[in-house]
Amino acid sequence: MAVTYLETRSQNPYYNLAFEELVLERRRDGEYLLLWQNDNTIVVGQNQNTEAEINREFVEAHGINVVRRSTGGGAVYHDLGNLNYSFITDVGDAERLTMERFTRPIVEALQGLGLQAEASGRNDILVEGRKVSGTAQRVVRGRILHHGTLLFSADPGMVAGALNVDPAKFQSKGTQSVRSRIGNIRDFLPADMEIGAFWEYLKKTLAGNGMVTGSLAAEELAAVEALKCAKYDTWEWNYGRSPRYDMTNKRRFEGGGLEVRTAVKEGRITGIVFYGDFLAVAPLDGLTAALEGCAFRREAVAEVLDTFPIGELFGTITKDEILETIFYVS
Repeated sequence: MAVTYLETRSQNPYYNLAFEELVLERRRDGEYLLLWQNDNTIVVGQNQNTEAEINREFVEAHGINVVRRSTGGGAVYHDLGNLNYSFITDVGDAERLTMERFTRPIVEALQGLGLQAEASGRNDILVEGRKVSGTAQRVVRGRILHHGTLLFSADPGMVAGALNVDPAKFQSKGTQSVRSRIGNIRDFLPADMEIGAFWEYLKKTLAGNGMVTGSLAAEELAAVEALKCAKYDTWEWNYGRSPRYDMTNKRRFEGGGLEVRTAVKEGRITGIVFYGDFLAVAPLDGLTAALEGCAFRREAVAEVLDTFPIGELFGTITKDEILETIFYVS
């Protein structure tokens, strides 16, 4: 099957994420590859608490955009030294719904440039032990979006300064930890190349011989702009209003960090929010709605959790770990 290659022709993060979402939602057949860039942006995961992830003073001083994506995982910094890719295709065999299915082509492409690249951990790609890519996924009605970052020549000082690093994730001082973990692909290349040449190489390598260059129709482009304005441009989506909560518990598991804020009145949950960098492939709205009105008892909450696909909502975080966090008292 031929792969359709699309470009957003924009460096605006709000537009680019709307473009990607529209292709996922409306293009229901075929395989798609997108390559795109955001200029000076922090992209936070679908379930993260934005204020807790960014260094607001630094962000405002440097005019950095902040946007929430529709996939799980942690916050990342993008600039024009960073290249992003998106695969959109049929889910296929549910048992193959793994990161490895999509990270392998990226790893092999990097290896084709002479790099010692490998997939590592939950969603990272490393070169010589340094993280050069993070990835995430989302499933919508039988279609899957898998996207990731590729640090090519990003400014490590901006990466470190923009992100407010969770001390539970990095034990030493935040800035140094981020700098020591990440690496730029360009620094490892046997022969130097510009990011434009890297872009062309990835385009040809990932799409293969069956590539077809496509474009969105005028009505689709208008829908992208409308989605940008209605969703990705809004404070409600990118930050979100949070009511006061009676208790906030935070734990870290092998599958990622999880923070739960719960409001309880007369023994029943009146509001609940889950934050974290766990690798969800589906939104949590249905679960949080179902938990409102539920008795604030471990058994009652467990019964509600049993009616939802925990793996799609929380990645590899388990039901027991969710319950442990909700009812954990530090």
